[in-house]
This record gives sequence, C-alpha cells and structure tokens, in this order.
Amino acid sequence: MKLKALAKALLITGAIAGVSACAQMGTAHNSAQEQMQQAKALYEVHHDDGRIYFFYDKSTYAHFLQHGETPYAFKRIASGPNGETLVFGLNGKDKKKRSGVESVDMYDGKLKPDAFYGEMRAEGRIYVFSTLEDMQNVRATGETPYRFTQIGDGPNGETIVYVLNNSNKKQRPDALIAQFKAQYQ
Repeated sequence: MKLKALAKALLITGAIAGVSACAQMGTAHNSAQEQMQQAKALYEVHHDDGRIYFFYDKSTYAHFLQHGETPYAFKRIASGPNGETLVFGLNGKDKKKRSGVESVDMYDGKLKPDAFYGEMRAEGRIYVFSTLEDMQNVRATGETPYRFTQIGDGPNGETIVYVLNNSNKKQRPDALIAQFKAQYQ
C-alpha cells in the first residue's frame, strides 16, 4: 500500500481518553463506549484537491461531511506532508483561536495522548490504530507490517484492518475492536 494511495480517501479519527480499555471482550465493549463518550477526538479527511481537513469536534465534522465545508477554519497553505493545504475546522467558540486548538496541537506534536484511538480510511478499508506512533509510521511508510483483518465488518461492509505493533502482534485486539464498534453505534 503506497502513501499516495492512502492519501486519496483518508479519514483518521483519533480519540483520546483517560481510561484504558479492558482486556476482556465484554468489559472492553463497555469501557470502549465510556472512552468514546468522554474522549477528545481528532478527525482527519484527505482529499484529492490538495487539502487535508482536521476536526476535533464531532458536530463540526458531521457538518463537513454533510455540506463539504466547515463554517470556521484555520488554514495553513502548503504546510502538509506533500505541500497540501491544512484546514483545521473550528467550532464557534474556538473560531478566533490560533493556539490551544486540539487538532492543531496534535498535528504539531504538542499534544501526546496517553490513550489513543485513530482511523484511516482508504480504498474501501478502514485502518484502526491504538497508538499515535503506529498511525504516524503507516503515514510515513504506507505499510502495515502487523495487522488483524476482518473482511466486510465495517459499517458499510468495508474491510477493517486493526494495525498492531511489535508489542501486541500476537494478541487479538479485542479492546481496539470494541472501541471501533463503539464509534458506529
């Protein structure tokens, strides 16, 4: 999988929560729902038009998906990894901010989450991450060396690829699966 192919239809959802998911499937599902309800989120959408959109507010993100634009935005022209324009969607209360915006701080590396959840959508697949480092590595290399795949298990029949790393490559990612399912209930 090449990085350019990922950039075509890329959606990253990152959720930061203070509670870690439980190891067992039943309690992992409940914990995942609690995490998503209490989580700060980051949504990222890459377009072929040379722009990358970031959202930290779910309602702003939903508005963007429905209308194709965001009412308030902070832009960085030609600041993306391949010269893309970065567009940070803002909600009404943060529309005048130029610092302290969660999506900007996470992109700039100023916000390092203790607990992380991320999604990347490309080519009919949804890649799901438990660490920001794994997501950054996939963006940099375009490869997912360790993964657990569920074909047709996405909300619209997409293949779900749970990205693993050296420390968890031999375990079924039940907590991550529960977090993913909690996003779409």
